[in-house]
Amino acid sequence: MAKKLAGTMKLQVPAGQANPSPPVGPALGQRGINIMEFCKAFNAKTADLEPGAPCPTVITYYQDKSFAMDIKTPPASYYLKRAAKVKSGANNPSRETVGTVTAAQVKEIAEAKMKDLNANDIEGAMQIILGSARSMGIEVK
Repeated sequence: MAKKLAGTMKLQVPAGQANPSPPVGPALGQRGINIMEFCKAFNAKTADLEPGAPCPTVITYYQDKSFAMDIKTPPASYYLKRAAKVKSGANNPSRETVGTVTAAQVKEIAEAKMKDLNANDIEGAMQIILGSARSMGIEVK
């Protein structure tokens, strides 16, 4: 018999750094999810990722207090900021440029994010990443 679905929730947790303190603990606790079990499972699954990389996570929880999680790749903006070596995007991206990335770096980011992007091929994925870079004020050379 299938489990009864109680709901879903989305969290963005740094890779390998899930702990019961806010915002993770209260968000899980009010839904009756075992906080320590989630933290251990999340940290084990994200051990191979760069520590501290923000990981969007979709948590599906059931009435029997069990849960399943889908951990996505870090956002494109995280990869772009790291590649351009900047702290944040431009305040006015249409007028100012905060950094530059190469086409090879864009392709590398697109390949890393391919499973989470809505693209059929690598060229389509690169266009999505280029749009993100443009909206952050990062120039592509």
